[in-house]
Amino acid sequence: MLSDYAKGVLCDAVLPHAIALARAAGKLVIADPKRDSFAAYRHASVITPNALEVRMATGIQVTDDAAALHAGRIALEASEADAILITRSEKGLTLIERGRDPLHLPTEARAVADVSGAGDTLVAAFAVMLARGADMAESALVANAAAGLVVAKPGTATVNQTELIAALHRQELLALDDKIVPAAAAVEKLAAWRRGGARIGFTNGCFDLIHPGHVRLLNKARARCDRLVVGLNTDASVQRLKGPTRPVQSEMARATVMASIGAVDLVVLFDEDTPLELITTLRPDLLFKGADYRVDQVVGGDVVMGYGGRVSLIDLEEGHSTTGIIKRMAAK
Repeated sequence: MLSDYAKGVLCDAVLPHAIALARAAGKLVIADPKRDSFAAYRHASVITPNALEVRMATGIQVTDDAAALHAGRIALEASEADAILITRSEKGLTLIERGRDPLHLPTEARAVADVSGAGDTLVAAFAVMLARGADMAESALVANAAAGLVVAKPGTATVNQTELIAALHRQELLALDDKIVPAAAAVEKLAAWRRGGARIGFTNGCFDLIHPGHVRLLNKARARCDRLVVGLNTDASVQRLKGPTRPVQSEMARATVMASIGAVDLVVLFDEDTPLELITTLRPDLLFKGADYRVDQVVGGDVVMGYGGRVSLIDLEEGHSTTGIIKRMAAK
């Protein structure tokens, strides 16, 4: 029989070799560490310690986001892993990934019945999402939701697909307001996305009554970029452009509907008659407009092309227009 010390020495010797072989074969390696040092998990794709394990490995008490970030960066360099995912119990989790901004996700408030298996559920869900091709941030979000569901159940429990989809949908609804931001906040968001290598797309309009043509245009635009920003005319701007009877819906109602569309990552209101000032401020990589325009007619197109961006025209769905819908409503 091997002593605990001998087992530890063997583990430290064998694990790095096994991880290296797996990585050389192009496999993801997710390590849930149980040792005081992360050296045994060197070069793993992701290491998923809890707050106690991070403290044992780094000497840092993870009391808040800043401490989690500090400890995570030390662990990241010491382990030479691609990412560190720190589970922080009731304080949520922190993902530190090389070359990207840190991600802090709070625990969704719910009655805790039993914390047994929460960590295992989180790691399992995270691994499944990565295996399905999701990025680490999206995988962490799903894993966090799965762990939140399992702690609400007594004993060792599982989470089914229906429960997880419902929880994620609820998070999506709660996050709608986070998508609607002023221009200054949008600049900061775009800077963070760009640091992660994202291509930013932009389109604009009044979007008074959302119809299938709008949705298809937005989906087509989002398919050509990594993040899609929508510039939305304020009520005052719409009135100047469309007349005193418009808009039918207020700017916040229109912004909320727009933010609920999955293809849209950010909504920014602008008060001018055209989005030129907003485009100049945000400097999108791609500027989208309907194919009923020519490239030389697209407001801000010369600005975007001037710094190396592109203007992309998207075919519109025939038979859909806000003006047409309003006329049909008025005729009834």
